[in-house]
Amino acid sequence: MKLAMIGSGYVGLVSGACFADFGHEVVCVDKDPRKISMLLAGEIPIFEPGLDALVARGIAAGNLSFSGDLAESVKDADAVFIAVGTPSRRGDGHADLSYVYAAAREVAEAITGFTVIVNKSTVPVGTGDEVERIIRDANPDAAFAVVSNPEFLREGAAIDDFKRPDRVVIGGNDPQGLAVMREVYRPLALGRSPVIEMSRRGAELTKYAGNAFLATKITFINEIADLCEKVGADVQEVARGIGLDNRIGGKFLHAGPGFGGSCFPKDTLALLKTAQDNEAPQRIVEAVVAVNDQRKRAMGRKVIHALGGDVRGKTVAVLGLTFKPNTDDMRDSPAIAVIQTLQDAGATIRAFDPEGMEQAAKVLTDVEYCNDAYSTMPDADALVIVTEWDAFRALDLKRVKDLLKQPVLVDLRNIYPRDIVEAQGFAYSAVGR
Repeated sequence: MKLAMIGSGYVGLVSGACFADFGHEVVCVDKDPRKISMLLAGEIPIFEPGLDALVARGIAAGNLSFSGDLAESVKDADAVFIAVGTPSRRGDGHADLSYVYAAAREVAEAITGFTVIVNKSTVPVGTGDEVERIIRDANPDAAFAVVSNPEFLREGAAIDDFKRPDRVVIGGNDPQGLAVMREVYRPLALGRSPVIEMSRRGAELTKYAGNAFLATKITFINEIADLCEKVGADVQEVARGIGLDNRIGGKFLHAGPGFGGSCFPKDTLALLKTAQDNEAPQRIVEAVVAVNDQRKRAMGRKVIHALGGDVRGKTVAVLGLTFKPNTDDMRDSPAIAVIQTLQDAGATIRAFDPEGMEQAAKVLTDVEYCNDAYSTMPDADALVIVTEWDAFRALDLKRVKDLLKQPVLVDLRNIYPRDIVEAQGFAYSAVGR
């Protein structure tokens, strides 16, 4: 099938490359000429494991191409996916749908023949209705259907998530449009991945509800971790004890410095705004957002406490800047608030991240960015692990201790066993342990 992907960012590029690998003919469209030039030259503008090889394979097979010409790219497409950003809108926190609506207007003027317009972007309930109205107004004679097909990709594991999904959600009620979408996803039938069809509004809400629930699990275990510290329990034992219950599950029960990234912060906020507009307040999600925001700076204060309550004039080595490993995404990363809290208290920061330092430099100033983990440590007063990259899981603790001015290790991801670290002579501080 001929597919057009409007937007060549994280979701659009991963989805387009995977569809091309299935054998569909895919063109990824973007308004940024620099991004298109990079992709045509075989350069990937984001870091996602395996994506460079997947894109190269799609180009070599002739199934994947890139263009800045939206009209030419969509005119003969069977399905056009809108995969543009929906960031939080400045001032009120609602999802900014201006990019979605602008894409819909351009697509409406270019489509020929029956075309399925697919909202791949994360959008509030009712957005599909507005997209349909926009297209109808712009091109009254167009033959089309609008469906919702939310993405459920984890950064760092997006290709596997796309090709072996827990489920594919398709929202719509047009029989012809649903038939096209079934054909688009037919390659997944061999793996028996469930394709769930529902109303368009139901699909839109499913995405927000899913992310809000996962954010709730993270925030729940973080608050349990705080209680563990007060009563002398180990949150990792508690998490395992409850996670083995099939009704609960063990995923997203890892205590840490709070959630960040491109999805959870903006999607929980957008859900709250939708709920307020519809007079159906979501009190649990309100608490999740508030607790998570407060937690990030609290982790900075945890480091200050580990250094005796005063970090003025001291140097802190920070390992990990991105919101999670295997990505270069700094959006709402806990590391931002942790570092800013330490800087506000007078500390000097040295930091290293395997992939995120270029992006970090755009949001964190007065930080010395180092070439590797160990170069952050000479004469530092403490080492803080903020992101659980594999490269940080097996540090030479003897070497670390020799480099640090004080043997203080603050492990905000609980990746080291306390007994091993303390046996090396460290003052060890973790989360909920």
